[in-house]
Order: sequence, then structure tokens, then C-alpha cells
Amino acid sequence: MPQAPSDSPDISTTAPGSPASPAAEALTSPSPGTSEDRGRRRNPYARLFAAPGATAFTAGNLIARLPMGMFSVSAVTMIAGSRGSYALAGAVTATGLAATAVVAPWTARLVDRHGQARVAVPATAFAVLGSLCLLLCVRYGAPDWTLFASYAATATVPNTGGMSRARWAHLLKGDARALHTANSFEQAADELCFMLGPVLAAFLCGAFFPEAGTLVAAALLLTGVLLFAAQRATEPPPHGRPDAAARAASPLRARGMPALLVVFLATGAVFGAMEVVTIAYADERGHKAAAGAVLALQAAGSCAAGLVFGAVRPRGPLHRRRLLCAAAMAALMGLPLLAATATGSLVVLAGALLCAGMATAPTMVTGMTLVQRLTPEGRTNEGMTLAVTGLLGGIACGAAASGWTVEHLGATTGYAVPVAAAGCALLLTLLGGDPAKGAATKETPGEQAPS
Repeated sequence: MPQAPSDSPDISTTAPGSPASPAAEALTSPSPGTSEDRGRRRNPYARLFAAPGATAFTAGNLIARLPMGMFSVSAVTMIAGSRGSYALAGAVTATGLAATAVVAPWTARLVDRHGQARVAVPATAFAVLGSLCLLLCVRYGAPDWTLFASYAATATVPNTGGMSRARWAHLLKGDARALHTANSFEQAADELCFMLGPVLAAFLCGAFFPEAGTLVAAALLLTGVLLFAAQRATEPPPHGRPDAAARAASPLRARGMPALLVVFLATGAVFGAMEVVTIAYADERGHKAAAGAVLALQAAGSCAAGLVFGAVRPRGPLHRRRLLCAAAMAALMGLPLLAATATGSLVVLAGALLCAGMATAPTMVTGMTLVQRLTPEGRTNEGMTLAVTGLLGGIACGAAASGWTVEHLGATTGYAVPVAAAGCALLLTLLGGDPAKGAATKETPGEQAPS
């Protein structure tokens, strides 16, 4: 089949000939010439949130997503302060991460099958109970094994970011440009929440009591999910129990998806390594308390880049944009290594991290967009949760590799680990080719998938 024109978007969730959703029609239809309408045409984010119900479900989802950056920091602070062991705290959080990697795709499959509200609310309630159980076990000196069991129970928490992206995909059928903007906004929201979450957790645990971070995070999670689930008008319809053919069309079996998940694994290693090395580097220089602020600059750079990327009209094939973003990430990840080696200054390093972070959001946006294209109809949340699972696995591997490097070779040398991980992500992207080429992907009306 012929390639899509270079100036046309190549992402969507609608099959050829399928009608666009009412929200997409509202976004693409001609508008009256008022100043407000002209402003919406100029600002893609204003157009995005003009869709009915978009603001309401986004507000609830952001409240639910903020705690995702709070739980691990709160748990480490709470456990290490009570038991006097960072090794125990790290092992408990690693167990929760491993449990999430196993349980999250199963939860996402249930969400696609039975609906977001029907599954997300009880799954969140169970996860919140696990967090409260962990709090009580730490508070009252329960045996160590109860900490592992309690934190593992939090693995049922649904992928709130994935559910939000699934709503945009349902709401914006037929408008690929708006979907690109929505995916960019969601990535920027992820970065914002993971930037603010640890800071808020550290403040609560330090200013009040060690369990305060976990308590507030649990309350925010449950409140946000309840508000999000209450917005039923924008919820994608459940697809019910799949037949044999649908079960065979698992996202994991989709052509190109395994190779793409390996790239997500390498990308996650960049994030995990950068966090551990930066904390160690700041600690070496006697400024461990500043590590959070320095890492927040990396997230801020990514957040800003994601918003700018979403405002730009996507041009050219998606695979080419993905290659360019991966190459930019590999190049910019060398800046922190250069700053640490050449200057030894934490201030210069902070500026380098701000610049390096600007490549991560566009890389994630193009990757998540490709996941949406490759995922079979009705399995959107499951497909995106698999991508998040790959990221989590990569974060764990990157943290472990960088921790060994820091311990044996020093924190400055440790910055070579995220550089190597970003290089691997670029190499895997090159070797994997275009995952959508020849695969059954979702297309825009009147547009053919690249072949």
C-alpha cells in the first residue's frame, strides 16, 4: 500500500469508513468567527478540552495519578525510619514493582472487558487497603514478611494514565491530530505528577509524621478514581468476554508489539538509572537533599517538551518521528555525563538534566501512539499497560545497573548507564524497523497505513 502523505497525520483509532465520534466532529467542524473560536483553532489544547466531558475526566484522573509518584518515596521513608534499614525498604518496594508488572496487564484486560468504572473502583479500593495495611504493619512493628505482602497487594491499582489515554482514543476517533495532542498532554501530565509526587511525599513525611505520605496518597488515589469513574459519558464501552479469535489477537501477539516493548524496556532503564545516579552524585557532594529538586528539573524539561510537541502538527511517518526522537534522547543523555565529568558542579548538572529531559516526552509520545496503532480494537488499555509494564521493568534494571556502577566505579561514571540505555533504545528502534509496516493497524478515514 502507498505511504501516507508526509504532511498528513498517520495515527488514529478508527478503521477506514468508520464514522468519527461526535467529539471529533465537533473538533474538526468549521467554527464561527468569534475571537474564542479563533483562539481555539490556534491553540490545540483549547480545541482538545472543548470536547464534551474532557475536562471533567481529566481532573479526576490527575488527582488519581499524582499519588503514583508518592507511594514508593513514602514507603521507603516510612520503612527506613521505623526499621532502620534502607535495604529492607528497597526490597519491599521492589517486590511491589514486580507484583505490579505481573498483575497490571491482567487488571487492564478486565478493564477493557468489563468497563473502567466497574473494574477500576474495586481494584483501587483493594490497593488502598494494601497501603493502609502496610502503614499499620510498620506502625505497630509487624514481622517483615507482612510488609512485603501488604505492598504486593497494592499491585491491583489500575493504570490511570492508560485509562485516560483510552478515553481520548474513544473520544477523538477520526481526528489523528487531536489524538497526537492528547497523547502529548498525557505524557506531560505523567511528568508533572512524577515531579510533584515525590516532593509532596517527602514534605508530608518530614513535616508531619512518617506515615503521612502514604495516608494522603491513598486518599488522593481513591478520591481521584471515584471522580474519574463517575464520568460515564466519556467512558469507552466494554467489549465483553472475547471469543477465541479475539483471545488470539492479544496485544502481546500483535505484529511488532514485542519488539516495541523491548524498546520501552530500554527507555525505562534510562529513567531508573538517572534517578539512582543523580541521588548518589548529589550525596557525594554533600547535597543529598537537593537531589529531588535536580531530578524535578529533568521532569520539568520533559513536561515542557511534551506540551510543545503536542502543539506541533505531526508530519511524516510515525516511525520516522520515533527514530528522530530516539536519536535526540540518545544524544541529549550525554549532557549529564559531560557536565558531571567536566565540571563536577551540581548546578551545571541540573541544567544538563533540564536539557536531557526535553527528549524523553516526545520519545514516549511517539512510542505510546504506536502502541495505540498496533493494539487490536477493544484492547487499548491492556496494550498501553503492557508498555507501562515494560517501562517498570526497565526502571528496575536501570536502577540495579546504575547502583552497581555507582558502588564500584563512582557516581560520575554512573552517568554512563543512562547513556548506554538510551543508545540501546535507539539501536533497538533502528533494528526493529517500522512495527506498523505490513501489520493490521488502525487507520484514519481515507488514509492507508504505511507499507
